[in-house]
Amino acid sequence: MTQTSDNVTWLTQEAYDQLKAELEYLSGPARTEIAAKIAAAREEGDLRENGGYHAAKEEQGKQELRVRQLTQLLENAKVGEAPAATGVVAPGMVVTIAFDGDVDDTLEFLLASREYASSDIETYSPQSPLGSGVNGKKIGEDAQYELPNGKKAMVRILEAKPYSG
Repeated sequence: MTQTSDNVTWLTQEAYDQLKAELEYLSGPARTEIAAKIAAAREEGDLRENGGYHAAKEEQGKQELRVRQLTQLLENAKVGEAPAATGVVAPGMVVTIAFDGDVDDTLEFLLASREYASSDIETYSPQSPLGSGVNGKKIGEDAQYELPNGKKAMVRILEAKPYSG
């Protein structure tokens, strides 16, 4: 679970370990693999028309960007406990909301930093309009947030429970 406040990111030990393992892989074995791809593509000849070379260099650039992101994130990380089940929305919680109070039109999401996003559940950052609107609200309370078109939307907090992975 993550909570970004200024430049500090709060992580559970599990999230920290997962991100640290990703960084170690990208900084070690993955760098070796991409260097080998680039070397093999370079041997194919003219680099101006070498699609494999350009694709490998682009992949290398994306990989290095992720290494820098993870390094910065982990340098500023504080490891803590997952949030308690208090019924108050906080980063690291799975939140269920109803749009405009309509219990048939609901959304369940993890309120956490994008670095902890998974394919298992949709993730909203605490800094996003919806995330900042619901953060700190109690179950049963209404929260307002701004839509991309500038209009306001209202949601009701139906449930808030700690994310269990």
